[in-house]
Order: sequence, then structure tokens, then C-alpha cells
Amino acid sequence: MPVLFVLLGTAGLLFPACAKEGLPAVVREDRFTLDIGRMEDEIDLFNLEHTRRKTALAMRNGLFYIANGNGEKVVRYTSYGDILFMIYNEETNPPPLTLRTGPGDAKSLAARWAVSHPLLEPGAIAVDSRNHSYVEDRFLDERYAFDPENNALLSSVVLHFNQDGRFAGRLGQEGVGGTPFPHITGLYTSQEDELAVVCRHTTGWHIYWFDAAGILLYSIPLQNSGIPLLPGRPGVFPLVDAVMAAPDSRRLFIKADYYRDTFDESANTRSGGEPEGSAIWIMNAENGAYDGSLALPFFEYPRDEHNQKFTGQFLYSMMGVMRNNQVFLSFPIEGGYSLLIINADSQERRRAFIRVDREELHYTTFHISQEGIISGILATNWQARIVWWRADRLAEELSS
Repeated sequence: MPVLFVLLGTAGLLFPACAKEGLPAVVREDRFTLDIGRMEDEIDLFNLEHTRRKTALAMRNGLFYIANGNGEKVVRYTSYGDILFMIYNEETNPPPLTLRTGPGDAKSLAARWAVSHPLLEPGAIAVDSRNHSYVEDRFLDERYAFDPENNALLSSVVLHFNQDGRFAGRLGQEGVGGTPFPHITGLYTSQEDELAVVCRHTTGWHIYWFDAAGILLYSIPLQNSGIPLLPGRPGVFPLVDAVMAAPDSRRLFIKADYYRDTFDESANTRSGGEPEGSAIWIMNAENGAYDGSLALPFFEYPRDEHNQKFTGQFLYSMMGVMRNNQVFLSFPIEGGYSLLIINADSQERRRAFIRVDREELHYTTFHISQEGIISGILATNWQARIVWWRADRLAEELSS
């Protein structure tokens, strides 16, 4: 039976609803909604004045933190949608109408205030146990630097805000006040309030690991050529797809996809790469050694085409890592996402389904908490829905 290999090139690629048959559905809870706009109680996702910037989400202890790139603000909400504080660029945002602009009362969740900070393009966000938030931002153009060794523009910075939303410092490659980072793909905090900054540049990846005071502990370069090969698969080459940090250990989870060159025989030239599989390699951040791995299956579905039966095989995406070395992977199908949760220690796995309606696909972003709760921003034309799925209850089965 022929096998059809296709790469996932867009989040809008969906497969028939029959693909989720037999999967347990994780119950979805819609927490609150935000209208699209620029006011303090709105979110700006579709600004036409510039290309769409990142909007990122973090959830910790039932509180939602949203870094809104187009809106140039960071907002902390209760699980019912009440604003606790907003950090905003006062040069590009209208004055708050319902929030105090003086200091907030750190002891009272009833305090609702706004703090001005010259945010330019907030992106990735992470929150530690102190309710301190770390937010990706960029420097002004005239402060950019260039790394000739890696052919990388150094333009990113991590802003540190305390539990009241007050600015507490700026992190660069060397620590507080350091050199700008290359492109940041993710921020991750640990149970010890350490921070991992994952960056990508033209020649590879680089991970910077800091303690709670912003002191650099580890600087870890990562090249595709250094990724282990799949055993028994000669002639394939790896490409790192994603790097994420564990919340309860100094470990990095590195998802690598493996390809085999394909050739156009008529032109005698390389025509592309055919996927051969995926794996997650687990690296000890303290010494750079690999101390574990996961072989990943393809996402498969049957289909008929031109009176022939095919088995479609696609690569999963890594959504996140929760404590106890459990990895969340996903693939979009009609009506939502197919989930695969794997325990890296026992190799046990569970599959499930989360619902996302077609009208909510205008913008989607997800966050996996340390406990395994999936949170998401799902945008229609008119509003953004903040939701969560209690996948932690499913993941508990893999820890027992």
C-alpha cells in the first residue's frame, strides 16, 4: 500500500472529523472573551498598519498573562477576565479609562492599575512562582547589534517585571543589561524560578539559562549537525524543529525531524527532502550531554484518492513540556487538534482531542502549564476567546 508523506505547512491544514473518532475529548472551558481593539479591555490582533506581531499567553495559578505585540501591552487577568494590571506603552495606547495609573496594592487582588513602560513589540512570555513575568521585546533599531559568526541580527531583549507589574530589569545574553539576544522562540521558567531563553539564528539555536537573580548559568549552542542520527536510518539528516525547557529539571527537550534527500532524475538535481521520522532528544543543560530520547510516531490517517487507498503520514508539532517529563504534541484536524501525550521516562502515551471551531482559527496560540493544563487564545473576526482544557487530569494517568 503506498504511503503519502506530506509536511505540515500551515495551521489551517485540517483533516476530516473522522480522524478524531475514538479519541477521548478533553473538556473545554471558555473562561472569558476580549473584543478586538486598542482599549485596555480589548486585544489587538489584526492591526493593518504593520505585519501581524506575536501575541503570547501564559497561565499560572489560575491567572492569565497576555503579551499583545500589536497592542504593545502586557495584561494580567483573573480566570474570569478581570484585569489585575496592565503594562502599556503610553505613546501608542489610549489612556486607561477604568484602571488606576498609580502604584498598585500588591496585597489585594482587587487593585486594578496600569503601569507605563515603553514596550515596542512584546512577544513570548513566562511567569515564575513569585508571579514575576518575563517578556520578550525588541530594541530600538539604532541599538541593534550583529553577530558575524552566526550571521544573526541581535535585536531581542527579555524584560523582567515583578509581581506588581513594575519593571525589575532587562536581560541580555550575559545576564542583566547584557548583549541583545538573537531571535527568541520561547521563554521557560522552572520550579526554582530559573529562566531559559531559547533563541534561533541562521546557523542553529542557542539557549541561555539564568538563575532567579538573572545570573547566567549556562550558555548552550545547538547545531543541526550535533543532533544524533536515527539508529538504522542511514542517509537521513536532522533539522531541529523546536526546543523547550523542562519546568522541573535543567533539561532541554529538542524535537528533531529527519529527512532523506529526493532528486529530480530528469534534471539530475536535488528536489527536496522526504520526512523519515521525528524524535525528541533530552539534553542535560548543565553539561550538554544527551540523557534520554523519544521516538515519535507519525500522525496517520487513511484516505482515498483516484480509487487508491493511501495512508497519510504527517509530523506532529511539539506544544510543550509539563513536569515529570511529559511531552505534549499536536496535529490539527477538522474540529480541533489531535493530542499525543508521552511520558519520556516510561514511554507510555495517551491520545486525546481538543475542540477548536473553524471560526476560531483567525489566530490561535497555546500554553502548557507545569501541571498540564492547556490554555489558548482563539480568535474570530470580532473577538478573542480565552479558554482552557484540563488535560492535566489525563496526564496524571501517565504519572501514576
